[in-house]
Amino acid sequence: MAGVLKRRAAWMLALLTLGTVSAMPQFRLTAIQQLGYDKLDPLWQYSGKVMSCTFCHVNKKGGAPWNVFGQALQQGFATNPKSNFSQVLYSVLAANGDADGDGYPDAIEVFARTLPGDATSHPDTPLAELEQAFQAAGGVTQYAPKVK
Repeated sequence: MAGVLKRRAAWMLALLTLGTVSAMPQFRLTAIQQLGYDKLDPLWQYSGKVMSCTFCHVNKKGGAPWNVFGQALQQGFATNPKSNFSQVLYSVLAANGDADGDGYPDAIEVFARTLPGDATSHPDTPLAELEQAFQAAGGVTQYAPKVK
């Protein structure tokens, strides 16, 4: 009987976990992989901590309104309506903008894993040091969409 209960509990946990993965928005799934945020956490699909909704949204659970980085992405879609999300994300990062005005370009904030749409979230490392590490890692081209 204990074995049956353990199997049922395992199945229920698997179903709950599957629901978490399928509930993650496609844009977020794409961004996590494109920006390499999945490489440090083998269970990234099950974690809301790998890239929070506040990366692009004001609210912790997503939806409108969007923060200034999310608005930059929206503007990218408006400017290039035939582009897909990966292309728009890359073009926003390649523009070397600083959406939140905190003195760190958006691509540098992505590299440092801080929030490019929140001026209170910025790297502790000096910009010159981060830029050097960023360029050594491949610069903005590391975020280019993968050709399939």
